[in-house]
Amino acid sequence: MSWKISYILLTFVLCSCAKDKISAKTNTDPKSLIEAHEVQSLYKLQDIKLIDFRTETEYNNGHIPGAQNLWRTDIENKSYPYKGIMASKTQIEALFSELGVSNKDDIIIYDDRGMCEATRLWWILENYGFKNIKLLNGGFSAWKAIDGQVDTITPVFDKTNFKLSESPEMHLYISKEQLKELLNSRIKIVDTRSKNEYLGKFAKTGANRPGRIPGSIHLDWADLINFHGDKRLKPINELERIVSKLNINKNDSIVLYCHSGVRSAHTTFVLRQILGYKNVMNYDGSWTEWSYYNELPFENDYVAINKN
Repeated sequence: MSWKISYILLTFVLCSCAKDKISAKTNTDPKSLIEAHEVQSLYKLQDIKLIDFRTETEYNNGHIPGAQNLWRTDIENKSYPYKGIMASKTQIEALFSELGVSNKDDIIIYDDRGMCEATRLWWILENYGFKNIKLLNGGFSAWKAIDGQVDTITPVFDKTNFKLSESPEMHLYISKEQLKELLNSRIKIVDTRSKNEYLGKFAKTGANRPGRIPGSIHLDWADLINFHGDKRLKPINELERIVSKLNINKNDSIVLYCHSGVRSAHTTFVLRQILGYKNVMNYDGSWTEWSYYNELPFENDYVAINKN
């Protein structure tokens, strides 16, 4: 049993995915999301692996039975002078082998931040060619809302020899060098941080300066979920209405970024998996990396306003 998802991504991407084990029923995309009541009927199956993508403290306080814990630092390449760059293919292979994940397993990832954390892991695995992934809509809160069983035991599985594609397409990835070359092209660059970060009022820890990449338009990732409620994705018609304000179409070449590629991974997921945008790339290093290099251009409205 496995699922198959097929998408044809123009300009940047040609990708085919696989599906049939988990069929989610939701008001968004059934191929990429799963609801808590469906997890309840599947989580004990041998070839289902649950990944709890929350902090270790949150995980230890209670998690879905059988879930294993990962956090941002587990999927980060620490060889860079700044934080947040995606782990290498060999790092991910070693990590998942240690967890006991098989290439035949289906993975369900959940967090408690509206899938913001979970989508970062989804994005990395997608780039490296692993497709058997679903995200729990509403996260751990949705699980607790249906009185799902909660455990504090850390499961241990036999080690495996998990392997990713020999030649990954990296179809949702764009590097600093690639983005720099495209700055003056027709590409649409979308900043998914808060409005004040976008304007340059402040920069989060890890960035060298406040500001944004030149030509960026703004879409706060949090607007796509019930941020002050159950953290679930908004209905498709509402997502379409919000994104329509950007004046982009589904065949445009779109680059997304945030502070470190986490929030923008979420928007990448929504645009590509839920709304069907064809050519969507997430800038891995995002503002943390871009601001590290003083020679790279940037814009800052807040400084300009204060100078007047």
